[in-house]
Amino acid sequence: MHRHQGRTRHDGGARPASVPGPAAEGVPDPEARLDAGLPDLDWAVLPAGFRRTTYRVPSGVLAAIALGEPDGVPVVLVPGATGSKEDFVLMMPLLAAAGCHAISFDLAGQYESGGAGPENLVPPQPRYSYGLFVEDVLAVLGTVTAAAGRPVHVVGYSFAGTVAALALAARPELFASITLLSCPPLAGQAFRGVSRIGPATGLATGRVGAALMVWGIRRNFIPVPPGRLRFVRNRFTLTRRQSVRDIVALMKHTPDVAATLAAAPLPKLVAVGQHDLWPTTLHAAFARAAGARLAVYPGGHSPCETSPNQLSRDLLALISSG
Repeated sequence: MHRHQGRTRHDGGARPASVPGPAAEGVPDPEARLDAGLPDLDWAVLPAGFRRTTYRVPSGVLAAIALGEPDGVPVVLVPGATGSKEDFVLMMPLLAAAGCHAISFDLAGQYESGGAGPENLVPPQPRYSYGLFVEDVLAVLGTVTAAAGRPVHVVGYSFAGTVAALALAARPELFASITLLSCPPLAGQAFRGVSRIGPATGLATGRVGAALMVWGIRRNFIPVPPGRLRFVRNRFTLTRRQSVRDIVALMKHTPDVAATLAAAPLPKLVAVGQHDLWPTTLHAAFARAAGARLAVYPGGHSPCETSPNQLSRDLLALISSG
């Protein structure tokens, strides 16, 4: 199902070649049917047509993938903690087919960007910080914007949603729209709102929280298909544990980005699963405060994996909403 709230404006720019719209009330949703029939994949193998590349950023070198014509509408999709660029491989062909140039990259310390870290900053720093991630994202967006000659449509997934909002506050001219996918909806100790376990999360350190997160993912407590689980487990061999620990610690001090988002005159979308880590009521309140539309899909924290057709449809509609 889809619920939209708030109003958005657009600062111009080319539109995708084709933009599917949401199904009318009571009419079967073709994208939902496609999502319900998704097959399992070997997520470690990129589909045909994807291009591998890298970006030099303040923390080091970030591994990236791209799909679509380089002169297409630029869309940058940023994965979150314990994630990677491959989290978007089901969406990127849909975006490319609609005329977009879709790009995703691993955050510093994550998967194939495991070598990027605070020791590479000038001057070197002891740990990963919001500043590190924001400056890295801005470096990528600056490169993409310069190549495309226009601002970028940005999707920030989970922790990266907060990072994207901070990057928007710093360099709004780089953004054409922003989508916050399963982004923490609470400022401060964001884990306090997580369903069922929220009240206990304030007692856990970043180290303990990261260990519990990795353990839960490895044990498949939120079930994913075998091909996906195999990939998720294997990428931990490259992901730097320090980056996960530091991100968990940072999320216990999540900045309040709602006012910044509300003041930004560009299209905004908050996209979540019905069974996300945080209740939908919190995401709805965050979307209202941010002046963003809200889209809710079946599934949990990863609509880019479980509802890629529906999410891509809504993202393309957002891109063309000006």
